[in-house]
Amino acid sequence: MAERAVLLVEDNSDDLELTLRAFEKNKMQHPVAVARDGVEALDYLFGTQADGSERLLPALVLLDLKLPKVDGLEVLRRIRENPRTRLLPVVVLTTSGDDRDVVQSYQLGANSFVRKPVEFSEFIEAARQLGLYWLVLNQSPAGRK
Repeated sequence: MAERAVLLVEDNSDDLELTLRAFEKNKMQHPVAVARDGVEALDYLFGTQADGSERLLPALVLLDLKLPKVDGLEVLRRIRENPRTRLLPVVVLTTSGDDRDVVQSYQLGANSFVRKPVEFSEFIEAARQLGLYWLVLNQSPAGRK
């Protein structure tokens, strides 16, 4: 069976490239689907495939907060409101260090809040740890039938 994707919701092209490089360097086995704004993320999660069937849910959502069109907090709210996606692991991965963003993220049901490290070596290590925990060690009910 193919590995379920990681949905990376990121609008900043530099952060997107950095994240993808970190995953590659850590030899992450899961494919990465990219949404560049909140609307694309919601379409990925709630849209249908060409044959009309529901898309397989990702194994994990890595969600930036500062997104165009629909912000990350609203994406998170909609994920938690929908019975199909309610248990989906969502890690807020953002540059924001604002305490209000941390509190709101957890109030809306984020599973984790991670501030993006600035240094590439630190980012590589953070990506390794996120992948190890959320994709290998963690047992998630999301996506199980």
